[in-house]
Amino acid sequence: MAALDRTPKAEQRERARARRQTFWQDAKNLPNLLTFARILMIPGVLVLLSQGNPRACLWAAVVYALAAITDALDGWIARRQGLVSVLGKFLDPLADKLIVAATLVWLVPMGRIPAWAVVLLLCREITITALRSIASAEGIIIAAGDGGKAKTALQMVGIICLILGYPYRLHFGYDFGVVDLVHVGRMLVYLSLIFSITSALKYLGLFVDAIDAEKKPPHDGAS
Repeated sequence: MAALDRTPKAEQRERARARRQTFWQDAKNLPNLLTFARILMIPGVLVLLSQGNPRACLWAAVVYALAAITDALDGWIARRQGLVSVLGKFLDPLADKLIVAATLVWLVPMGRIPAWAVVLLLCREITITALRSIASAEGIIIAAGDGGKAKTALQMVGIICLILGYPYRLHFGYDFGVVDLVHVGRMLVYLSLIFSITSALKYLGLFVDAIDAEKKPPHDGAS
């Protein structure tokens, strides 16, 4: 009888142990390992940027581009192999925001991007993250729109141009001559700001509509 006598505390300990085991199993799957690798790339980008010379900036851009590739790769692997986990849902967007925020903040004192643009981008990300947390707590799922995807693409290319940060002669089937990539990067980041603000307003509207729909009393069909 003693073996069958399981106290609530003993059951809680067993559930906690099972959660810890599941957590460590999730942490060791390939998509989450790629996400951890992306986070570890952040210091590499910043250290190379700090050297400030064209060669170091080129390698910083390579590391940042590899991080962007792992971002697409880990999500694809997770969906294809059925490895989507709670840890991955937390880490993946966190890694994206960390590397973008850290790189942009680092570029401000280098004179490659104005502080006001970085502040606007970071405020947008914080606002949307807070809204998503509230929506998730209310059981509301709002899919990312095309504006958010366009923002991400423009931002990624723009940041890579800002990291490169020097004039280069560009050939893409046509000789564009010497192009200052700082100017190109700023233009792309400014365009991403437009998509950032418009997509944030759209997301806010969808969030308000979803909350209003939740609060409306159900119709009983009576005339």
